[in-house]
Amino acid sequence: MWMAELAERSGVPVPTVKFYLRERLLPRGEARGATRASYDMAHVRRLRLIRALVDVAGFGLDRVRQVLAVLDDSRTTLHEALAAAHQLLSPEPDIPPSEESRAAVAALLAARDSRADVDGRHATALAAALDAMARAGQPLSADGLARYAAAMADVARAEVGGVLEDDRDEAVTYALLGSILAEPVLLGLRRLAHEDESLRRFTDLAPPS
Repeated sequence: MWMAELAERSGVPVPTVKFYLRERLLPRGEARGATRASYDMAHVRRLRLIRALVDVAGFGLDRVRQVLAVLDDSRTTLHEALAAAHQLLSPEPDIPPSEESRAAVAALLAARDSRADVDGRHATALAAALDAMARAGQPLSADGLARYAAAMADVARAEVGGVLEDDRDEAVTYALLGSILAEPVLLGLRRLAHEDESLRRFTDLAPPS
């Protein structure tokens, strides 16, 4: 396909495609003359991934390069490529988490026989969130944390189960978009469940006599 079709299929404007080519985020097409090149579906998938990283995840070009570098390294596994993208979704907290919260996260992972990195960004972000709850006077108990973890494990199994292993670009795009775009859905479902539970527990639903 030519540049115009590439832009149409990927949803990325031609000037932006040219910019990504200049920045070497997008591989060059096959030369078809002095000023023309042709592209294929691999270019479409790469553009969709870059767009997801920039427009949805909010990554700057340096962070995009980090993800693409891991993705294009044939020595890395699909898990490592997915992890490189997901780790960047968890920014370093402004305040380092307390040792108490780090220990709570470590205990949770151990109890669940989790393979997640106890010192990774996700674990650190979780520990910082526990500290924030404690500072607000709403500390989360170990039992409460375990219930959340069990619910999220079910969600993760469903989401990761949909990742296709055949194409790394598509897999990372799917995982990123699924993670970011599904978060408001999960929040909405949680609030609906709270509304329902509150009505059941604190409101007399019996019709007036």
